[in-house]
Amino acid sequence: MNILIQPNSEHIQTAKSASVKPLMQSDDFDVQQWQRYIEQEIGFVLPDIQLQWLINAIDHTALSYGMTAQKLWYQLPNNDEIRQKLLDKVLIHESRFFRHMPSIDFATQCALQHQQPTAIADADSSNDRINENGANELFRIWSVGCARGQETWSLAMSLASEQLTNYRILGTDVSQQAILKARLGQYEKRQQSLIPQHCQQFIQPLQNANAINESNILDSSSVKKTRASTQMHWQIAPILQQYVRFALHNIFEQEPPTTHLQHVIICQNMLLYFRKFDQRDVLARLSEQCALGGYIILAPGEALFWRPSNMRRIAHPQVNVWQKINA
Repeated sequence: MNILIQPNSEHIQTAKSASVKPLMQSDDFDVQQWQRYIEQEIGFVLPDIQLQWLINAIDHTALSYGMTAQKLWYQLPNNDEIRQKLLDKVLIHESRFFRHMPSIDFATQCALQHQQPTAIADADSSNDRINENGANELFRIWSVGCARGQETWSLAMSLASEQLTNYRILGTDVSQQAILKARLGQYEKRQQSLIPQHCQQFIQPLQNANAINESNILDSSSVKKTRASTQMHWQIAPILQQYVRFALHNIFEQEPPTTHLQHVIICQNMLLYFRKFDQRDVLARLSEQCALGGYIILAPGEALFWRPSNMRRIAHPQVNVWQKINA
């Protein structure tokens, strides 16, 4: 669901029209060097189509700190704030609500089975492993690379629409900016049409979303903030907040974001930006965080080369899903 660095045509056009010529014409600016840095930090291999977007991100980050690109480069190893600012600029937090409905439905059915093991009559014995500890155990879902939280909130809406309450959902992303927006849970009006009718009950309009503070009308910065806020027309209903948590996390690193094993891990449309050997490492870490009998859901067609000994691929016509069969 999460397209962390996949640009759409609007993003590409914005990058092309940005003022990036000073960096491109500089003799000491090596864009490949910056490409390698991004890959080293978060594992993402930026395609050539994004080189200009990368240059634009470097330019904006440097200017925001009053630096040249060269000085920015030397500051990165010693300044976590500047490093995070650059990553936030490089990554494009593009996602959609209920982007791949079959995956959402599969996770929801797993949660239903966890709470009511006998509800699904055709479940085989391997699926029952997920219920070994009984329905009282919290059903846990991890949304990896959650961007601005659309996938995470989609999962919460879907489970809540089935009147489930015994669950927790964790959304993680390497972008601090994206995580802050995900926690806020406020979105543009155009995204409301993506919410299925049975889940519309879990969104509500923003209070005073269209109000303009006339006392600040002469303050250009206040006007910009007001305009940005008025673009957010609705928000996630507070009732879902207790079931969802967001955390800053780099999946490229070894340490997991939680000590809890997960019943479902969803990692969609992110692995394709990693080299194949890095994909294997990431998938191995995800499988370690997956509970016995739990599932890892990938995007259709993603990581088809994967052949782990502790996981088996489930035959499903629409979902690329793997089940953990042994520790």
